[in-house]
Amino acid sequence: MTALELEASADPRGGHPGRGLVRRHPTRTAALVCLVSFTLFWVAQRLAHVTMLDLMVYRAEGFTVRNGGSLYDMVATSAHLPNTYPPFAALLFTPLTLLGVPAMRTLATAGNLALLLAVVHLSLRLAGRPRHLPRPAATLAVSALLVWCEPVWTTLRYGQINLLLAALVLWDLTRRDTHRLAGIGIGVAAGLKLTPALFAVLLALAGAVRAGQLLRSGAGVRAARNPWLRQAAVATATFLATALLSALALPRDAHRFWTEIVFAADRVGEVEITANQSLRGALARLLHTHDPGLVWLVAAGLTAAVGLALAASSLLRGRRDWAAVACAATALLVSPISWSHHWVWCVPMVILLGSEALHQTHTAARRWWAAATALGLLFCSFALWWVPHRWHHHEELHQNGVQMLLSDVYPLAGLALLALAGAGLWRRGRRPGRGSGSRTAAAGGGG
Repeated sequence: MTALELEASADPRGGHPGRGLVRRHPTRTAALVCLVSFTLFWVAQRLAHVTMLDLMVYRAEGFTVRNGGSLYDMVATSAHLPNTYPPFAALLFTPLTLLGVPAMRTLATAGNLALLLAVVHLSLRLAGRPRHLPRPAATLAVSALLVWCEPVWTTLRYGQINLLLAALVLWDLTRRDTHRLAGIGIGVAAGLKLTPALFAVLLALAGAVRAGQLLRSGAGVRAARNPWLRQAAVATATFLATALLSALALPRDAHRFWTEIVFAADRVGEVEITANQSLRGALARLLHTHDPGLVWLVAAGLTAAVGLALAASSLLRGRRDWAAVACAATALLVSPISWSHHWVWCVPMVILLGSEALHQTHTAARRWWAAATALGLLFCSFALWWVPHRWHHHEELHQNGVQMLLSDVYPLAGLALLALAGAGLWRRGRRPGRGSGSRTAAAGGGG
């Protein structure tokens, strides 16, 4: 029984043999399952001797800040990894220098598992689920399954901050539009890593369209100042505050980042390697080149335009859940480098498809369950690592068709998700008056 099917089994109308136990003790049952899964996950990571290389880089950044060194000249670990984040991130990493390495690794693993629970909880809230179970039970049950997704595994393997970024963004998107602090999470996430700034662009775009609609309907300028524009402004102001803080604390590093490092996309790593699950990486492997150049620029531009249009349309039609995952997929696709662990947004993606299955009946439900299962299995399959891949050996430039298909599974999944978003908008456009405003309200959003 899948985790999202727990909700169906808890429905008195369901017929699953386990529904009685789930109905009597849903949270306790899910907590036990989650504890077992997380324990096995922790043991598996230790047996795999995970290095947490990125966590060590974060710690080195903290030491560089404390010692007054140059953030963008330093390299860390035996892999000689450079710093690629904005200087604001290094300021937040300085507390890591107060811990020993074993304690830091233990806390990072425990913290990321807690953040996974937060991301699942917020994703369920975004989708307006569950309806027949306590949300803690659903959160624990779904987390027990999705912890085994490759992006989650790799995030914990490297000690990455991807789950933190997703939690900050989802925290914003699941609050009421009228909440005064809505937008701060996106701004902080963008201050740590620039990609989440696309969510502020989404809010600004949807807000501008809504303002135009209100003005054309005869509403005054005051009424046109809708909550989405305010959220975008709060996110932008927060992001600028992180940049200002880092400029005051680290003026030399801040100047170098915004005038040099931010434009050095290849500084992060080789474009064509399997770990890069962006459009640019997929095109580099497809064209057997280190730099797809103009082809990528055109593809990324078109994808950004289409993806943002789909996300904004979904938001305007009351589907905040589809808006969030469409924007996330767009950001991951158009970013020059999207490592496989950046795709922790697979968690809300799978949850959304499962929620759609629960919302449907008969054939439509079976199709959505098939899509949700396929997406979940894809992200749990580690398929992208089934092809030859060795750092600095450029084996990805000589892949055959099957290998290219395997090494491009995440970009293909992202494009498929955008296609589903577009199909959903088209269907709802043909059936006026049958939107999902109530589902959005249940998710914590307001119109």
